[in-house]
Amino acid sequence: MDTINIGLIGFGTIGAGVVKALKEKGYYLKKKAGVELNLKKICDKDIVTPRAVKVEDSLLTTNVDEILTDPQINIVVELIGGIHPAKEFILNALANGKDVVTANKALLAEAWEEIFRAACEKGREVYFEASVGGSIPIIKCLREGLISNELEGLFGIVNGTSNYILTQMEERALDFRDALKEAQEKGYAEKEPSLDIKGIDSAHKLAILASLGFGKAIKLEDIYVEGIQDISLRDIAYAKEFGLRIKLLAIAKREHDELEVRVHPTLIQIGHPLASVNGAFNAIFVKGDLVGEQLFYGLGAGAQPTSSAIISDIVDLALRSGAPKRAWACNLEYGARIKRIRAIEEIETRYYMRISAIDRPGVFASIAGIIGKHGISIASVIQKERMKEQIVPVVLLTHEANERSIRAALNEVDSLPVIKRKSVAIRMEKEL
Repeated sequence: MDTINIGLIGFGTIGAGVVKALKEKGYYLKKKAGVELNLKKICDKDIVTPRAVKVEDSLLTTNVDEILTDPQINIVVELIGGIHPAKEFILNALANGKDVVTANKALLAEAWEEIFRAACEKGREVYFEASVGGSIPIIKCLREGLISNELEGLFGIVNGTSNYILTQMEERALDFRDALKEAQEKGYAEKEPSLDIKGIDSAHKLAILASLGFGKAIKLEDIYVEGIQDISLRDIAYAKEFGLRIKLLAIAKREHDELEVRVHPTLIQIGHPLASVNGAFNAIFVKGDLVGEQLFYGLGAGAQPTSSAIISDIVDLALRSGAPKRAWACNLEYGARIKRIRAIEEIETRYYMRISAIDRPGVFASIAGIIGKHGISIASVIQKERMKEQIVPVVLLTHEANERSIRAALNEVDSLPVIKRKSVAIRMEKEL
């Protein structure tokens, strides 16, 4: 029976979870997979603070070279996060003939091509199941299970923090600040939550999913990003009246030889499977030309779900020890038919608008006239009760319209003297 030696860089919450799972599941994995996984060394800046799992002192080091240069270590697991020095550690591990497992979504989004070209040149592998969706095996499914499919679209709820906040806002009528505070108290949100609530974390994950799924290296600057920090209870309630729910979606869609990649609050029909994904759960909805529609659902974060994904990668690499490496890592442009990334101004979809106007005769006619002038057709309208200062919310859904036209129309509407608050527009995903 083969023994695979593992070096772990990063002994924080996730790293400790991996070590604990390896210790508890070692015999089970040995029997099930037919390989023995031996944790040979653990590196961290802090090897003094007690962890949730006890290890022998001889396993611990603060010198990363004891892992990177040890010829007996087969797989390096990088769990320190961030760009530097994580990138250098991964590149050094590859250069020294080691396969790599990482959960580092920010790094992969930043340096996708560099890392996988280095892996290809050295004949090694980089596995990254834990970088997106926690326990959901979406990476393996895209890389292997759906390999015969040309993807048409990919729609993901991939940030548990934002999804938890939106769920509490709808179900308990908490405003955004109170829902965020509760998410922080429960450990779903960081003390500094910008990466989550502003959509940046979702964009990192979308870059990975789109690069893998569409065979076109996607950079962060290719992705339009908009967070949930401006979503109000009022919009959640009005959307519900239309039979819609707001979710922060990561969207990648192919239109012939063009690709849309965007992250933003999105209205979807309440009956759609993604609309029922609540709390800190994640889900990815995939459309392939052969399989049709598929939904992948599960816990998106936490030590145990993440450990499950990391150990899955370790076992996968262990079972392939000595086998020829997969071609996909050396063929980053199998989606070369995609010629360009669409700018957000070019997309066409349906829109929700909320316009706050002074309650006077003829106001709606003026608003409708401007919207019509920009080639936008109104599908439904709700004129709500008067609020403070004689302001009436005019809430409407459009038929399919161009983003550039929507922006131009709302800019013109907001310039009217009777409009006292900036108008709100939320995209409604037509494919869902």
